[in-house]
Amino acid sequence: MLAYVIRRLFVGVIMLIVMSLVTFVLFFASPVDPARYACGKNCSPELREQTRKALGYDKPVIVQWTDFLKGVVQGRDYPDDPELRAAAPELVTHCAAPCFGYSVVNTKTVNELMKEAFPVSLSISIAALVLWLFFGVLFGVIAAVRRGTLIDRGIVAVSLVLYAFPAFFVGLFLLKFVAIKWQWVEVPVYSPIAEAGVGAWMTSLLLPAVTLAVLYMAGYVRMTRAFVLESMSEDYVRTARAKGLKSRRVLFKHSMRAALTPLVTLVGLDFAGLMGGAIITETVFNYNGLGKLAYDANTTNDLPTIIGLVLLLGTFVIVANIIVDVLYAVIDPRVRVG
Repeated sequence: MLAYVIRRLFVGVIMLIVMSLVTFVLFFASPVDPARYACGKNCSPELREQTRKALGYDKPVIVQWTDFLKGVVQGRDYPDDPELRAAAPELVTHCAAPCFGYSVVNTKTVNELMKEAFPVSLSISIAALVLWLFFGVLFGVIAAVRRGTLIDRGIVAVSLVLYAFPAFFVGLFLLKFVAIKWQWVEVPVYSPIAEAGVGAWMTSLLLPAVTLAVLYMAGYVRMTRAFVLESMSEDYVRTARAKGLKSRRVLFKHSMRAALTPLVTLVGLDFAGLMGGAIITETVFNYNGLGKLAYDANTTNDLPTIIGLVLLLGTFVIVANIIVDVLYAVIDPRVRVG
């Protein structure tokens, strides 16, 4: 097991390096000049060229990429000018390893930007995960057990309707009617748990979490129903019933363990994707998470921030895959990872 995890981590590091190179190449293949955004609106051609040189955008892409990798391993100074560092060290910003760059647009290191946005995305992702996983699996199991009945048809029909609504529609509906018009809850403003307490933190996450949970829950209802029905038709389940075991015991001890195995993969990848930022949801509710940070970085051509977010999301996906593979062996004894 340990050797398997080490191999996967090694492959994951190689994948992240390739991802960073591809992102660099695609970024500079764009006709948009990143120095224009860093220089400002009223920027002369001479000042723009100076800005391009100061940021290192005049160097070949491969050189910029290798400098970026060195910064991840060793850390970097911005601007990386030895003379300026000696004459006026207060004008130089040091970014400790792993350094993902310096955002001129935000006048902060990418590490600082992601550190500020990460708790927001993490909070929304965890809250949404709990909601969609609990209700999705619950209603999916109920639909499978009541197969062919009115309850089954009703659950499937509602899930299909909810699945058809896009995230921005659900978010705007909850914000306009539930929070503003009907005033069932306050207009959500993110409240850090360390400052506002658990109650205010959970309240601030309610509408964004429900927005995401509704979409994911609808899909998990259908998938759970299908997986449970498939496992209930297996020979070992029929054998367990023939031995006289109670239906509840057969369902939870035999059918559910087999049905949960494919769900674990979906949960891991969906959660890892959310950790990269729920762009639409965070934009609707004006939450400054990783998704909104990615949107702003893309609109301002902020290369360091884009690179950092790409690598961060890639890390989440790789780690999630490894965790999922290990959990397979725990949930289903028939699966062995080695």
